[in-house]
Amino acid sequence: MNKQIAVLTIRLILGFIFFFQGYGKVYKFGLDSVYQNFFLKSYESLLPDFLLLFSTYYTSLIELIGGFLLIVGFKRDYALYALASVLVIVTFGHGLKDPIWDLSHVMYRTILLVTLLLLPKELDRFSVDFLIKKDK
Repeated sequence: MNKQIAVLTIRLILGFIFFFQGYGKVYKFGLDSVYQNFFLKSYESLLPDFLLLFSTYYTSLIELIGGFLLIVGFKRDYALYALASVLVIVTFGHGLKDPIWDLSHVMYRTILLVTLLLLPKELDRFSVDFLIKKDK
């Protein structure tokens, strides 16, 4: 039972981290504000506007939706793949802007995400995915 609780804890913590980050960007600040005040101001001399706009919407919505999917445990692996792509984009963007940057907000999420990908799915029993598989 300890392994199942460990997987649940990791999935919930990671899900809440991503969900609330996405929620803040989408609902508290607004995506246009995030684009104008963070992405555009920080990266306009480094990347074309269309790429910044895409990155703003993609990363924010994937954080929100992927975080929610992790919280409830639905389509877990697909959510993890999408969230991994966000971490790669964030790492690239920060590294492009400042080669020596604070990795703390990316590394612990990456460690939790990779841990979930490496642990057997059968341990994730407290999830919608497990309930659906159990009913088949």
